[in-house]
Amino acid sequence: MKVLMLTPYLPYPDSSGGQIRTLNLLKHLCKDNEITLFSLIKDKKENENIKHLLKYCKKVRTFQRSKTPWTLKNILRTGFSLDPFLIVRNHASGVKEAVTHELEDNGYDLIHAETFYVMPHIPKTNLPVVLVDQTIEYLVYQHYVNQTAPKILKPLLQIDVEKLKRSERYYWRHATQVVAVSEADKKEMLKLEPGMDVNIVPNGVNLDLFQKKNNWNDKVKTILFVSNFKWLQNIEAALVLIKDVFPLVRKSIKDAQLLIVGQHITPGIMEAAKGKDGVIINSIAENDIDTLVNAYHDSTVFASTIKGPGGTRLKNLAAMASCLPIVSTRVGMEGLNTKPGEHVLIGDTPKEIADHVVKLIKSPSLAETLAKAARKLVEEHFDYASITKKLEAVYEEQVSK
Repeated sequence: MKVLMLTPYLPYPDSSGGQIRTLNLLKHLCKDNEITLFSLIKDKKENENIKHLLKYCKKVRTFQRSKTPWTLKNILRTGFSLDPFLIVRNHASGVKEAVTHELEDNGYDLIHAETFYVMPHIPKTNLPVVLVDQTIEYLVYQHYVNQTAPKILKPLLQIDVEKLKRSERYYWRHATQVVAVSEADKKEMLKLEPGMDVNIVPNGVNLDLFQKKNNWNDKVKTILFVSNFKWLQNIEAALVLIKDVFPLVRKSIKDAQLLIVGQHITPGIMEAAKGKDGVIINSIAENDIDTLVNAYHDSTVFASTIKGPGGTRLKNLAAMASCLPIVSTRVGMEGLNTKPGEHVLIGDTPKEIADHVVKLIKSPSLAETLAKAARKLVEEHFDYASITKKLEAVYEEQVSK
């Protein structure tokens, strides 16, 4: 099958959840399909990574959007249009024209749009358009407005949330097929658009990448949180761990340490960790996979204090693949089919999370049982080879109509 795929990022290096998902799908899609990839970039230097994607794609083209989202042009365009800021900041000139030209003579079977905010770049066409939404964006921003945004900005930001909701619904209706990554996301979509046909193609994990733990009685008791800190929910989760959860853990386990590893660690996280005994912040490059793999393998417990909806949850799948036991909020495990007490321990307050972390550190046998059950779950349901087959089935259904 010949597929034109549009993504709002170049999926190499695979540092964000979306990039990880797309790159792993491309590795498997390329076996039986011909993929042309059109991607948005923020910096021309990213074009150096195209060579890594030509292993899986027949052709890769990039289009530059604004290097920073917070330009005066973007702010004014958002203020004087019906488009939300997320669509405006992901606009790149020339994409729609390039897509139109690409479709004219190349015999494509289908268009794959990764995220609704690349949809404005797709011209009117008779080809099937499969829209994959990795998260329900308006819910993510609504959580930020409700919980974190400065009070003086809330009315303005709420307007953008409403525009986001309107745009998501609009592009879902205009796609031939909508794909969600979890049952929870599908339910949210159907609340807004009852009767809409939504397939599920879940996120996955590269099982060959991660080393499985075989010892749960570590000499150094390390609580791990890994993220790309470009995203609001991840920043919020890190601050909860540093300020609220870890001090409670240290009351029971004096020598425990908290390790926060990731890309784009913010000054706010660094400031929160300053002077905190046992808190280690490791800011890494986007292509530093080895540090992440080692952190998952060498830590004692993975703590996910995600409070807001949305996101890919790939950090949790990586922990499960590494046989690293997880303590998480309920929302942090959404869409992963885990059962509390069988695969993970669930807590929704800092005290509950801290108590569960202490419990796992003090009970290596429980940690081992949960970790092995979680690993078995990802082996059976979240391997990218089988997930790609689900996506290909969606493609085939649309093309055969």
